[in-house]
Amino acid sequence: MPSALVFLAEGAEEMETVISVDVLRRAGIDVTLAGLGGDGPVLCSRNVRLVPDKNLKQALSAAPYDVLVLPGGGGGSKKLSESEEVRKALLEQENRGGLIAAVCAAPTALLAHGIAKGKKVTSHPSVADKLSGDYSYSEDRVVVDGKLITSRGPGTCFEFALAIVTELMGKEKAESLVDPMLVKL
Repeated sequence: MPSALVFLAEGAEEMETVISVDVLRRAGIDVTLAGLGGDGPVLCSRNVRLVPDKNLKQALSAAPYDVLVLPGGGGGSKKLSESEEVRKALLEQENRGGLIAAVCAAPTALLAHGIAKGKKVTSHPSVADKLSGDYSYSEDRVVVDGKLITSRGPGTCFEFALAIVTELMGKEKAESLVDPMLVKL
């Protein structure tokens, strides 16, 4: 069974976090929601509290994962950008050729940690200018460039999560999730 680590930082965008975790779990991927600040409830960008499965240190002790997922949200992305543990995990994932997926403002954490420079990416429009110098920027809803998947925001999260499923388990598996969820692509 493929495995995923989803980072959960204070200020993360709730929809991006929950939709990603939910769709990956529906696909049969073993998902760990890892709290940067511990294993207690995390206050997200719209004042929703989410409870991680483990703290980040515990979660990283089970590495490697098939994919590392970075939800966006301005505050959450800033915390991801400042975290030494996130930097180490991303560098290890990139060096071993593992999949990395970031949505909304989270590609700024990739930039902060020097990950996937020169690759084609997308993001929330509010951070596009920060990324366009070090990456090939696209306004596509989801961009897959090798082992990097990026997406634009809450409204693209089903497509984002299904792109991760496609990369890990194939297109047929991803397509099998669409009708039961009543997703319109």
